[in-house]
Amino acid sequence: MPQTTVETVVAQARAAQVQFETASQEVVDELIVGLAWAVIEPETNRSLAEQAVLETGLGNVEDKIIKNHRKTLGLLRDLKNTPSCGIIRELPEQGLVEIARPVGVVGAVTPSTNPIATPLNKTLNALKGRNAIILAPSPKGEAVCQRVVDLLQNVLRRSGLPENLIQKLSTPVSKEATHELMQLVDLIVVTGSQNNVRASYRSGTPAIGVGAGNVSTLIDETADLVSAAKKITASKSFDNATSCSSENSVVIVDEVYEKAVAALEKEGGTMLSAEESQNLQNALWIQGRLNQDLIAKSAAEIAKATGLQRPEINKLKLLMVEESGTGREHPFSGEKLCPVLTVYRAANFEDACRQIEAIYEFQGKGHSVGLHSQDETRPLKIGLKLPACRVIVNQAHCFATGGSFDNGLPFSLSMGCGTWGGNSISENLNYRHYLNIVRIVRPIPPVEPSLEEIFGEYWTKYGR
Repeated sequence: MPQTTVETVVAQARAAQVQFETASQEVVDELIVGLAWAVIEPETNRSLAEQAVLETGLGNVEDKIIKNHRKTLGLLRDLKNTPSCGIIRELPEQGLVEIARPVGVVGAVTPSTNPIATPLNKTLNALKGRNAIILAPSPKGEAVCQRVVDLLQNVLRRSGLPENLIQKLSTPVSKEATHELMQLVDLIVVTGSQNNVRASYRSGTPAIGVGAGNVSTLIDETADLVSAAKKITASKSFDNATSCSSENSVVIVDEVYEKAVAALEKEGGTMLSAEESQNLQNALWIQGRLNQDLIAKSAAEIAKATGLQRPEINKLKLLMVEESGTGREHPFSGEKLCPVLTVYRAANFEDACRQIEAIYEFQGKGHSVGLHSQDETRPLKIGLKLPACRVIVNQAHCFATGGSFDNGLPFSLSMGCGTWGGNSISENLNYRHYLNIVRIVRPIPPVEPSLEEIFGEYWTKYGR
């Protein structure tokens, strides 16, 4: 079967989007629910998760099922009763009316680590704004992404809407086709490779890319160590650490270092010796690049592959390595995309913050930082000091950063990292980023200050 050119796919999307542009809020909201259910219906969700793990070799089935379900349910919660068509806000005292309009055709680049949840999340957000979307998945995730698109197109046909509102680039998806797509659409949203993020910003098309992960979490002397260890272990081991929000390092204040490490070991971690750490490093990086055969594998699989001898090897959840340096000569200070946790010792809270800053100067700047502490002043201190767009307090990091039912962040699989991470946004990517907002501006009684009101205090202090 001949490939459909990128130009043709975009033209089909434009024609479909024109038809969809005048859909009512009721039509849009019903469609969103139907699209979501087509993927997270339990049997379908399991089948997709099994296919994703089989074809990508990344993560594990049970966790992907949970991720697909919870991320989608959370997004539906966020989108429910949220206006995205026509008038969305009126501010009569300011003479303003806000109208939501589509951005048009969205090109969405998605990673192999989340080949179901991320395409679905981007699709629901895009169609909430009455846009069309074209998915450009990574090669490993292409087949399962095609199946997701087929399921979603069935819902469109059943709803009497054009199936080309949701498309995927023709198989095989190439780097060249993805870059051509970037040139032709109205908005690009990129999750995954930093090369793709940078290419999107260079394309000349409005783009939203998200930064690299390499999350560090601080455990201070006031922390509930049992709770911290449970949450860090659950987060770092979930889906074999495929999430960019998984902890890659933990910086522990000296006063509680041994107790914190013991708590992590009780939850299924094991601290490697210097020799074992070197063996792991030799296996995990090949010529400076992560070994594709080990990323997103379980701790037990990695341990066996590196010859680690432990009686409890099949029960291991985390492999822990001690580190003091950062940078290319210290690869454990970077993102590992597997259940390997780097452990740093810091003299005190201020020293721990300095250590995290050094880690982020190497990798992960702008993303987010975790804190386990009972000191209510410390989250603000971190927020005012460290280059991170989210400070996640006493939570399992990978569950919390992309939105959770027990925090106020919007559900998302794409976290903006601000200018620190080379991104155009510093918040979680959400449906509002897929909208053009038109403002009707009417005259109001003038609100013009006198010179005295503006300059009075300054004149009093410094004179005129």
